[in-house]
Amino acid sequence: MSPDTMRAAENSVAEDRGYRDSLTKIEPYGIEHIPDVERHGKPRSQFFLWFAAGMNFPIVVLGFSAAYFGLPFWAAVLAIVLAGITSSAGMGYLSAMGVRLGVPQQMQGRGPLGFIGNLFPVAYVNVFAGIGWAAVTVILGGQAISLLTGIPFWLSSLILMGIQLGVAVIGYNLIHFLQRILSFVLVIGFAFITIVAAANGRVINVADTTAPGFNGIGGWIVFFGWFFSFIVAWMPFASDYSRYLPNTPGNRRGASWATMLGNFITLVWMGILGTVLGSTTSASDSIGALKEVLGPWAAIGLGVVALSSFTQNFLNVYGGAISIQTMGVPVKRHTAVVVICVASYVVALLGQEGFNAGFTAFLNLTAYCIAPYVAVLVCDYLFGGRRTERGLRELFDKSRKFEWGFVAWAAGVVISSPFWMSSIYTGPIAAAFPQIGDLSYYVGAAVATGVYFATHRRQRLSGHKMLDRSIAGQTL
Repeated sequence: MSPDTMRAAENSVAEDRGYRDSLTKIEPYGIEHIPDVERHGKPRSQFFLWFAAGMNFPIVVLGFSAAYFGLPFWAAVLAIVLAGITSSAGMGYLSAMGVRLGVPQQMQGRGPLGFIGNLFPVAYVNVFAGIGWAAVTVILGGQAISLLTGIPFWLSSLILMGIQLGVAVIGYNLIHFLQRILSFVLVIGFAFITIVAAANGRVINVADTTAPGFNGIGGWIVFFGWFFSFIVAWMPFASDYSRYLPNTPGNRRGASWATMLGNFITLVWMGILGTVLGSTTSASDSIGALKEVLGPWAAIGLGVVALSSFTQNFLNVYGGAISIQTMGVPVKRHTAVVVICVASYVVALLGQEGFNAGFTAFLNLTAYCIAPYVAVLVCDYLFGGRRTERGLRELFDKSRKFEWGFVAWAAGVVISSPFWMSSIYTGPIAAAFPQIGDLSYYVGAAVATGVYFATHRRQRLSGHKMLDRSIAGQTL
């Protein structure tokens, strides 16, 4: 048997399982390539999916931190808009990759990194991120319900997680359906919150040099990086929700634009809302600030926050389950959903105190590893011959343990570590020059890209033949 012969238990092309557009049937596919007969949907579905996911309070939490850095309102808005444009464009491109390849995003990582090489970023970045993000959103939703009803946090968060578990078990079609409905509901809810906050709030257009985190341009760079990294944290999951779309040029373009707009609009809206809240209230946490600003309307606002926790966690739990399968764990997708939900609930119970500081530290650490990972994926897609039939099939070949892409990813993470700026760990360069802010994401991505191009034409670490990289060979 040659080294290029498929030896994976998973199927690169799954059989027709009759899923189609059913809203009640449990999704029968996990990490398998979606066959043409099962491809369905319209590109606009990507807008509603990501728009609903973005109508969520964690982004408001990030905007709330502008007051900590003492940023004037205009500077905070500029950072949010620029971060939204750059990161959302990346999400759009990754979504189009899902349409073309028909497999989840993290499965695509097996191509340039190899099966074992891909385990490191998937285990830490994707499984850890899936559990962590689900816990983050449950904490916010659970706190809102607890304040609204008086029931204990452990029960309010359990109710939220139970509903999210049910939806994620049923899977892709139901998630898209509910995201579309919740988009319209949450627009009304957050428009109400925005109007009340604007009426009761204030805009400060001068820097507050007495703010505890004031650091001039360095604070602005960190603030920009937090918003940039919020979307970056979604990047390992972008293709998961576009992989069922029929693979046509129009659908790839449409999915890319729809994904970009859905992410950009909500990041900017929610971010600016958080900035207004942070400069208006005396509360030390975002939920308390919301309650203070809304006054007699607080019950409505807290209800909207609780409802919005579903739109993000449907994706967190679903994506985390896909990640478990990508690691080669022999479980069904719906079983992996249960594992992610139980773990997230436990983390939420343990992490509800000191949430704001823990949230930003968690966000940073995941993004530090995701930025070089995404850089390698995109390079492989564009220049590594991944858009070929053989390039697709070898994603399911576990005999390829390591490839040069793993070296590129690891180099990006390691070389960027001196620039890390987190409450958990601050690198020596970041500590010595705090005025430059957090440059870790950009250094990591640049290094990974450079190492990829320095190695991608060398003999593959797995010993397999090179893929066809000619333009004519890109047949998918």
